Amino acid sequence: MAVEICVKAAVGAPNVLGDCPFSQRALLTLEEKKVPYKMHLINVSDKPKWFLEVNPEGKVPVIKFDEKWIPDSDVIVALLEEKYPNPSLSTPSEFASVGSKIFPTFVSFLKSKDASDGTEQALLDELKALEEHLKAHGPYVNGVNICSVDLSLAPKLYHLEVALGHFKKWSVPESLSHVRNYMKLLFERESFQKTKAAKEYVIAGWAPKVNP
Repeated sequence: MAVEICVKAAVGAPNVLGDCPFSQRALLTLEEKKVPYKMHLINVSDKPKWFLEVNPEGKVPVIKFDEKWIPDSDVIVALLEEKYPNPSLSTPSEFASVGSKIFPTFVSFLKSKDASDGTEQALLDELKALEEHLKAHGPYVNGVNICSVDLSLAPKLYHLEVALGHFKKWSVPESLSHVRNYMKLLFERESFQKTKAAKEYVIAGWAPKVNP
């Protein structure tokens, strides 16, 4: 029995997988655990009636378990870990927050119009912290095996690479070699290749936030 999951469709292309990093995180977890699933692409600017009936908040991703639709990627990932324990993707509690501030600092820097407001430095500080962690514990957050923190970071780092490359001609500094290698490892995984949004849809998703 395939698990049903609703994820974001691409902006302007309702039949193509969209650019939601939280949707991708849930899909990555299903892929890494080899759980068969049926994907419903949701056009978030024109949500279908059936979707709003089962999920009144209208947020993606949502997954169906025991006839109930469950939102929130944190909850979804924890449930998948519980129901499909092998292979384990659980992360030791002391590593659970590794890289957790990268996404908000990336968004602040991406939207920033003032080069001297400290947002770039804040992002660099977070990436340097990840660099130090990977240097000590890598190549993944918890050593040689991928874990749930990696699957949360992978889509966010992809958005960072694509959006900052496009809008600011910015990329992760060469000096952060462990972070760059980590991104390469994540992006080359079969699960990532199958679940990523095309770059043009990532750019289309961020464009209204960058130039409102």
